[in-house]
Amino acid sequence: MDIEGKYFKDFLARGEKQKNHRSEKTAEKQHSKGKLTAWERIELLFDEGTFEEIDKFVTSASVDFGKADKILGDGVITGHGKISGRLAFVFSQDFTIMGGSLGSVHAAKIAKIQDMALKTGAPLIGLIDSGGARIQEGVQSLAGYSGIFFRNVKSSGVIPQISVIMGPAAGGAVYSPALTDFVFMTDKTSYMFVTGPNVVKEVLNEDVSFEELGGASIHGKKSGVSHFVYDDEENTIKGVRRLLSYIPSNNMEHPPFIDTFDVEGRFEEKLRDVVPDDPNKPYDVKDVIRLIVDNGRYMEVSEGFAQNIFIGFARLAGKTIGIIANQPKVLAGTLDINASMKAARFIRFCDAYNIPLLVLEDVPGFLPGINQEHGGLIKHGAKLLYAFCEAVVPRVTVILRKSYGGAYCVMNSKNIGGDFNFAWPTAEIAVMGPEGAVAILYKKELDEAEDKAKLKKDLAQKYRNEIANPYVAEDKGYIDEVIDPAVTRTKLISAFQALENKHVYVPDRRHGNIPL
Repeated sequence: MDIEGKYFKDFLARGEKQKNHRSEKTAEKQHSKGKLTAWERIELLFDEGTFEEIDKFVTSASVDFGKADKILGDGVITGHGKISGRLAFVFSQDFTIMGGSLGSVHAAKIAKIQDMALKTGAPLIGLIDSGGARIQEGVQSLAGYSGIFFRNVKSSGVIPQISVIMGPAAGGAVYSPALTDFVFMTDKTSYMFVTGPNVVKEVLNEDVSFEELGGASIHGKKSGVSHFVYDDEENTIKGVRRLLSYIPSNNMEHPPFIDTFDVEGRFEEKLRDVVPDDPNKPYDVKDVIRLIVDNGRYMEVSEGFAQNIFIGFARLAGKTIGIIANQPKVLAGTLDINASMKAARFIRFCDAYNIPLLVLEDVPGFLPGINQEHGGLIKHGAKLLYAFCEAVVPRVTVILRKSYGGAYCVMNSKNIGGDFNFAWPTAEIAVMGPEGAVAILYKKELDEAEDKAKLKKDLAQKYRNEIANPYVAEDKGYIDEVIDPAVTRTKLISAFQALENKHVYVPDRRHGNIPL
């Protein structure tokens, strides 16, 4: 081709026009807010030199924005590239162009990239920084959102979908992130809400800031909408890359294997001393996790929300596992509404993407109280039960200490499909705690006793020794083995290796009816 010819000059001119569209002034405006530009985010997310943009020259459907020229790209960058050598698709909304608002062309670009990700079996990442629907386009922008939501649901359980909130996400824009698998937010610069502070003021006469209404801290700790919260955008994007290192590209693949060079048969004597002698004394279950998993490393999900249960990813012998663990140092590790919902959704994600489940159990029961009962604890607790019963991936449980009542059943017990169920010698498995049990069984004797406290203590210990100890469950086959805590890692690696070819027949049906 003649590089001096007209056609090539036109080609170069288009490229130059597209570059000039991104000015230093608009970049500085983003930086002054503590935010990166749409392009800078993409450069951080993808391996260097691998990103390929799609639809860079498409123009907006409406040009009545006080500008003579049509808007190139319509406020969103779309394309694909490699993340740690693996294919991924992305759309990155550009707040510097019409506030990143979603019009029909903007939506069509996102829909195209959603379809491509689904067809190729690759993760989809949305970098969201948008003022919402483009008012000038009316119903066309609403129809655009609807098409995106439809594709979110269509892709659910087939390819991982990750939403990264890098600025505002308001109104209908929040429902696409809510339909995806994981939501990342950045503290102080990102927020999500259905109705903004102005509407709240007008309707309820309440003054509330963007941060108080829907900031990262609110969604990370109170609502549970956000799964990961970071202090700045650079670390937020690094978090996305780290998450992708644990999960497969689609539902037909297994998670990526990474050789961690940790010793499979590592003997951890410290595990013998983690659980206190006093059954009512708390401890941190994360200490147990660190001593079991490869190199003590894990990635916790929803760290600030429903802290009475831990969920997260780790590796055993280089292979990804999902961990669900009761946390005794928060609400004594009881299951409540939020913990049940948090764990249930995580279990279903792992089951959809071939990630084996490890359950570390220390649960005295469901949290009692009027607020919990009136809030639907029965229904929400049933979600956790449903998720475990439905899961067909390898499932291994270790009972560390308490395992009482309905909570014993729910936390991946043998009779709801647990594959291997182990217990430490410190385990207590019973219908209820010893103190509560003897108060019912020996009510008459306790009422008549001179030293009621001493008798109750003695009877509770007798109940532990004769009924609640793990060897009773082991004798009856409900526990496969009571193990030395120090060899827990070795036992788990062996169990998961034995389950690698597990196959479960699932009856034909459209879908079950989870108690939503």
